[in-house]
Amino acid sequence: MSEFKLSTESFILMIAALVIGSVLIAVVTYHILRFLRGSIKLTLPRTSFNPGEAITGNVELQTKKEIEGNKLLVSLIGVKEIKSTRNGKSHTRTEEIYRDSVTLEEARPYPAGYLATYNFTLKTPNWKEPEFLNSALGETLTTALNFLGSSSSRVYWKIEARLDAKGVDLAASKSVFVNTQGMF
Repeated sequence: MSEFKLSTESFILMIAALVIGSVLIAVVTYHILRFLRGSIKLTLPRTSFNPGEAITGNVELQTKKEIEGNKLLVSLIGVKEIKSTRNGKSHTRTEEIYRDSVTLEEARPYPAGYLATYNFTLKTPNWKEPEFLNSALGETLTTALNFLGSSSSRVYWKIEARLDAKGVDLAASKSVFVNTQGMF
């Protein structure tokens, strides 16, 4: 009779493979479910903006199955990324510092085969206006951008279209550039 012995290293590798496999299966399943529900297409005529400029575009929503929508919205999002080094290891931390949203539609059901295009306009933050600088959002953004004096930090901007729905949401996003030069 042969005896099977599993070393500690082999056991750890086997557990790691199972965890990684499970995560991959979950990610693939999520994307398949999302694909089967429908899609959102985001179109922007341009992607570079100055403070206070209007961002215009459209969102095309197409459903393959019936979806119970909570809200269809478009958002301008600013995310601060900070890179640092501790004990010889590189670390990256992100923090959302700005979000402005426009609701395109409130809660409603979308039937299977639904296809519609929605136009939108969002304004970039205008830190040259005193009203903005004195607002809570303006103070937060100003503090965050002041902190970005080092070369290891930057702000990424994106437009995100999202159908917040029961179950899996439909979403699309595109990177944009918002000029923060001359803010101070």
